[in-house]
Amino acid sequence: MDSTPTNFLQTIIGEDLAAGRVDKVVLRFPPEPNGYLHIGHAKSISVNFGLAEANGGHCNLRFDDTNPEKETQEYIEAIQEDVRWLGYEWSGEVRYASSYFQQLYDWAVELVEQGKGYVCDLSADEAREYRGTLTEPGRDSPYRERTIADNLNLLSRMQAGEFKEGERVLRAKIDMSSPNMNLRDPILYRIRHATHHQTGDEWVIYPTYDFAHGQEDAIEGITHSICTLEFEDHRPLYNWLLEHLPVDSRPKQYEFGRLNPSYTVTSKRKLRTLVEDKIVAGWDDPRMPTLAGLRRRGYTATAIRRFCDMIGTTRSDGVVDIAMLEFAIREDLNESAARGMCVLNPLKVVLTDFPADTVEEISASGHPSREDLGQRVLPFTRELFIDAADFREEANKKYKRLVLGKRVRLRNAYVIEAESVLRDEKGGVVEVHARVVPDTVGKDPADGVKPKGVIHWVSAVRGKRAEVRIYDRLFNDEAPDKGDNNYLDHLNPTSLTVIENAWIEPGLAAAVPEQYFQFEREGYFVADRHDHTPDKPVFNKTIGLRDTWGEGR
Repeated sequence: MDSTPTNFLQTIIGEDLAAGRVDKVVLRFPPEPNGYLHIGHAKSISVNFGLAEANGGHCNLRFDDTNPEKETQEYIEAIQEDVRWLGYEWSGEVRYASSYFQQLYDWAVELVEQGKGYVCDLSADEAREYRGTLTEPGRDSPYRERTIADNLNLLSRMQAGEFKEGERVLRAKIDMSSPNMNLRDPILYRIRHATHHQTGDEWVIYPTYDFAHGQEDAIEGITHSICTLEFEDHRPLYNWLLEHLPVDSRPKQYEFGRLNPSYTVTSKRKLRTLVEDKIVAGWDDPRMPTLAGLRRRGYTATAIRRFCDMIGTTRSDGVVDIAMLEFAIREDLNESAARGMCVLNPLKVVLTDFPADTVEEISASGHPSREDLGQRVLPFTRELFIDAADFREEANKKYKRLVLGKRVRLRNAYVIEAESVLRDEKGGVVEVHARVVPDTVGKDPADGVKPKGVIHWVSAVRGKRAEVRIYDRLFNDEAPDKGDNNYLDHLNPTSLTVIENAWIEPGLAAAVPEQYFQFEREGYFVADRHDHTPDKPVFNKTIGLRDTWGEGR
């Protein structure tokens, strides 16, 4: 499939290259290291790295690490791993906003010297009151007319650590009556007595994202600063700062619609709450929309990139049906996942006419259309497990599985006929006795009595016990955090079911972590990347076999 972007951003870049306004495309992916990347970030990654690749340019990975209180080295390492897992590689070394702190501070001093910046003593509550509203202009801070000398002195003392957090900030002097709230004397620097993961205790004042971002782009020679639509109203400030500072280049900002999947929240704050309150088992819990969570659940990088291509890149926000992502992973795994059999709810079947000490090895294909996935060996024994849902003592003609007195085919193996059952003290069926119809591996019975259907099975003697984790959507509401919704009220109580007594064909125990399979008739599963071992197999359900996306279109 041709992955060359064909969107409005590609048009802009193509025109800039053709007109000679840009010699080489230089883009960047600038995450804040305050959490794990989620599916929305996958769109930004694919846009920036994809456009760079398509146009012979390069893309930087830059951490906008201007808030040390919420950032950790763990997040930095996880983000790098996610970008590489998606199949992208950044240009040169990893970059950090913190590498430019001295230059940014020098530029802040220059704004003050121009009379374009001032130190403000208003408290946070007072500043909100002075800022005004969308319908009412703001009011000038009483500290707005401090002299340049006073502002330089106070800024120097802020940098030296003389003041408490929140006691003073550095603000740009722009226009308190601007209809754009971002231009109403925005904060450029704030005091934070916190150790930074890169610079240690060297700094006690830190630039805001709005002040740092454009200047970082300029330092790195970014040609097209691509971000999501919530930053559109920040663009005038981005441009104002570039115009008033002696930067070597003038990047231009362009915005595209962010990815908002249904049945999902992508706010890092809300995702962090899920982790910290132990609603999920961590950032990589397979129910999380993080890339680490999706990966652990069995979603492939190929499917996620295809999903990003499917939804396109537009200038408008909108909700994307999460079923499109599920469609993408089914399409990928249907082609790439080896086949196997797993019984989730085992019911023993004893083949009364099959020798107790015999193990017959039956060959089955690893994939119906992939010869490169080879053959697998299925040990066939007197005692088997089938799924309890695949047996009834009585059933109507629509039931195509095993019924007393009726026949069914065991997948890749013999036709069997159920004859009797054993019950427990409560009358429940705990064992089915059946006979093997001879000479029926791969063909219909010679007596012409065809089986009703096909069911999966595992040898009770040679099979392996496994833990299988069945995942569903974390939220049962299409828009869990829309409007006044409390997203925690819409948690799906059955988002995780753990089956500790599943049985798998023996070869599956040797799977390597992150190896994908289609468990026949059950869905797609992956060997857990952290917990799976040959001695204790653990598989996560990625997605069911049935696809509903696009029905009725």
